[in-house]
Amino acid sequence: MRMYWTILSAIRWGKVGMVLGIVAALAIVFAILILVVTKVCRIQEDEKVTAILEHLAGANCGGCGCSGCAGFAQALASGKACLGDCAVTSKEEKAVIAQIAGLPVDDSEPTVAVVRCAGGENANDKFDYCGNDSCLMRQSVMGGAKACSAACLGGGSCTLACPQGAIRVRDGVASVDKSICTSCGACIHKCPRALIERIPVSAPVYVACSNRCRAKDVMNACKVGCIGCGLCARNCPNGAITMQDNLPVIDYAKCDGCKTCVAKCPRKIIREHNAPPRVKKQKAPAKTEK
Repeated sequence: MRMYWTILSAIRWGKVGMVLGIVAALAIVFAILILVVTKVCRIQEDEKVTAILEHLAGANCGGCGCSGCAGFAQALASGKACLGDCAVTSKEEKAVIAQIAGLPVDDSEPTVAVVRCAGGENANDKFDYCGNDSCLMRQSVMGGAKACSAACLGGGSCTLACPQGAIRVRDGVASVDKSICTSCGACIHKCPRALIERIPVSAPVYVACSNRCRAKDVMNACKVGCIGCGLCARNCPNGAITMQDNLPVIDYAKCDGCKTCVAKCPRKIIREHNAPPRVKKQKAPAKTEK
């Protein structure tokens, strides 16, 4: 105990107090400097951007091509984006944003995403892929394992990107659930083969193929790929289908949903929009004699 008192008595408390006073004074000075710098260098928030952001859906999906809703609000305020780039925000909110940003009102019909491929297990393989499941990695290995250069890679990168869980990979090919999809576009930006696109939510049919090669090459690569025969275009009673680069293109403004194209397509590649997925028939078990 005497040792501790000896140590305490040896401390020059005046100098300790002086050091503590200097430290306290420096702390006060730095605090004042921080407040001054914060006040002077404060970034002025654009009131227009803030107002726009309040009316966006807030999904932060990135489907518009911007870094979340904040980035999209800034792009709208500066005139570098249009309201049609966002498919998640409601029409009512878009009308308010249009008034705030001085943009034209987006009166386009709501859309949903579709996968322009029906390959999967129907598309032939060049080799057996073994590695990372992401579509980008599959694509990087010799252009993908599929013989068709426009076939869905089946890695499910779009599934992981979808914030709504609207995409599933079945039989090696991705498909979108129309009832869940908000058309945010996150899957579109994620697909390395650009197989996903938006179509009007009321569209009765869509073309489930993206291969623009000649019929012989398509048939060698896929059992169901479009062969560009043109039967759908020739038989459409409304002239809603035209052939472009060996693929049918549907003008949904003319399509009345008669589904003549679905019946006429020999490869069954024109499909009803969001029809239930085709389930493979299971072979009946062989009967055993007693």
